[in-house]
Amino acid sequence: MKKRMNNQRIIETDSFPFDFISRLAARESWRKEVHRPIYHIHKWWATRLGSVFRAIILGCVLPEGSDFAAEFYKTHRFAGLTIFDPFMGSGTTIGEAHKLGLTALGRDINPVAVESVRSALGPMDRGALESAFEELSNAVGERIRSLYSAKDYTGRACDVLYFFWVMQVPCVHCQRAVDLFPSWVIAANAYPDRKPDTQVLCPSCGEIFPGSRRQESATCTSCGFNFNPDQGTAKGSKSTCPWCRDTFNILDAVGTLRSRPAFRLYGKLVLTRDGRKEYLRATSADFEAYQACTSQLQEEGMQGNLVLPTLSLADGHNTRQAISYNFKRWRDFFNDRQLLAVSWLYKAILEIGDIPTRQALLTLHSGTLEFNNLFASYKGEGTGAVRHMFSHHILKPERTPIEANLWGTSKSSGSFSTLFRTRLLRAIEYRLKPTEVNGISGNGRQCAPAFSGHIEASWPNDASVEERAIYLSCGDSANSSLPAGSVDMVVTDPPFFDNVHYSELADFFYAWQQLPRVGGANPCVSTRSSAEVQDSDVESFATKLKGVLQECGRVLKDSGLLAFTYHHSREEGWRALAEAILGAGFVVVNSQPVKAEMSVATPKAQAKEPIQLDIILVCRKRSHLSPPPASSEEAIKAAREKMDRLHAAGFTLSRNDQKVVLFGQLLTTLRTPAESSCFARAENQFVPVAYSELPTTAQLGLGF
Repeated sequence: MKKRMNNQRIIETDSFPFDFISRLAARESWRKEVHRPIYHIHKWWATRLGSVFRAIILGCVLPEGSDFAAEFYKTHRFAGLTIFDPFMGSGTTIGEAHKLGLTALGRDINPVAVESVRSALGPMDRGALESAFEELSNAVGERIRSLYSAKDYTGRACDVLYFFWVMQVPCVHCQRAVDLFPSWVIAANAYPDRKPDTQVLCPSCGEIFPGSRRQESATCTSCGFNFNPDQGTAKGSKSTCPWCRDTFNILDAVGTLRSRPAFRLYGKLVLTRDGRKEYLRATSADFEAYQACTSQLQEEGMQGNLVLPTLSLADGHNTRQAISYNFKRWRDFFNDRQLLAVSWLYKAILEIGDIPTRQALLTLHSGTLEFNNLFASYKGEGTGAVRHMFSHHILKPERTPIEANLWGTSKSSGSFSTLFRTRLLRAIEYRLKPTEVNGISGNGRQCAPAFSGHIEASWPNDASVEERAIYLSCGDSANSSLPAGSVDMVVTDPPFFDNVHYSELADFFYAWQQLPRVGGANPCVSTRSSAEVQDSDVESFATKLKGVLQECGRVLKDSGLLAFTYHHSREEGWRALAEAILGAGFVVVNSQPVKAEMSVATPKAQAKEPIQLDIILVCRKRSHLSPPPASSEEAIKAAREKMDRLHAAGFTLSRNDQKVVLFGQLLTTLRTPAESSCFARAENQFVPVAYSELPTTAQLGLGF
């Protein structure tokens, strides 16, 4: 049925059930790729929770007084309403809006994000994909698997799950090659208290043998050498040469090289014919097999038979560390066997005739790269074995990388065949029967019709759009070319101030994605753009974000809402945000705290005071009809009550969690950019409270 955007929406009021939503979000956050697989076909950063964005969209449509929990699980068709997301990212807003029956317009400045969403939400036929996968398996799968073949302990041929490598640098003093092992424990269980068994590498003879987490010394079962397994050759920025005992700075050693450091193959994990896993040392046959790959790579390259990236890394915050280790080209992130296998697979996919099927498999190929490179590492037993290269959100050179079997086996992690099942096929199943997280049990509830699998061919330049249609566009959202007043709501998740520079990381994928396809190569050398909202300078960030929000104000109907998520631990981030919102002609009418992505994600876990909350900021255009600003006392009281509601819902809030709730409410007191100095005062006066007691205004320390 057609909906009109009149009167106050529930998300504008304090009755919005963010505590109910946060409980659902907490459940979803632990297995995001299972609950919402369509947003995880390909890597993107800061992928937001689908349950939260379903709630935001519903909150922007449903009137005050609605039974939100009941409406959350209903099947809706909000025909006639149009939503715009100017920072589309992984496409969460677009997918959730499509499920609710809205017409969805998604735009992003990064082509990697746009192409990933195009694959995830576009045409996908399971039968065609499975047939194409079988053709690939026959055409190139066995050929790739032959590169990952070895012999087990008994001498029988078997598949290699993973090869183990170690980075080497020359000793600054004696120039001999030094392995950069942080310890001699090469494998352990993810749950060491329950399973303390480890695999240990002998530093004397290179044998791999069983050990235990509890042992302070180990004796090699092959040569009898006794050593401390926790004391490797490298610690932090330093390494100690085992030959001359000199301790040197690792980057000083790298500086003597003309290319990236060498890597030495030292071990492997094989899958025996009876399904057992065996850790074995590398043999002369393994070295010869790898050298054969190097020769074949050179030969096929000279013949022009390979498709390999040619782009170089550009200097940036997230690339600087890799460049300092002489990783200067994106192809340097792979060893020769990986380059050979990845190129074979890429070329084979290009031979697929059906364009949607080919595009889906190219996206999967791109997604496979994050697990198959020299920056990936081994997580060990008891969990997914391969730690992907972006686990730290930076391009950090890995000293003991893992080389996985690119095509994969039944026991593989991060392989093309594994991800075909766990990403593509799982996404297709979800598209046919979309479900919502059930707060009571682990089973999802179906609350939407199947995805259409159709994306409109062109971006709408006039006010006429199809109902429940999806429109995608790549470019600067400060100039969307959408008609004025054509959008009912804007729902998005903008980049946070001074956060991860996504384009610097996305270039890793783009180096492959821009290679020749149908229509020729893209002439760009990077996904970076001067218009990208990604700055550590307050004024630059505020100016760029304001430009996008001004465009949102232009295309948004006067009765429409702008709602987006945000968090930041420092007052500068909130000051920049306030300047952007108010400078763009919006006012914040309410602020709703909600559970964010999984709070133990590596960057958050490393923070002293991790933030587990996002703040939903609800905005309207500033006009004579705008609600009056809240007073400081009203904002403090609202923050206090919302924190207490979260506490009652079972959430323990850190100092920074408390602060972002307060800062979100303080935005409702502002009407001009000049007033944004309030965050500096709040930062200086803020005192966190213990949740055994309800915080008071005095405890919050904000009496202004």
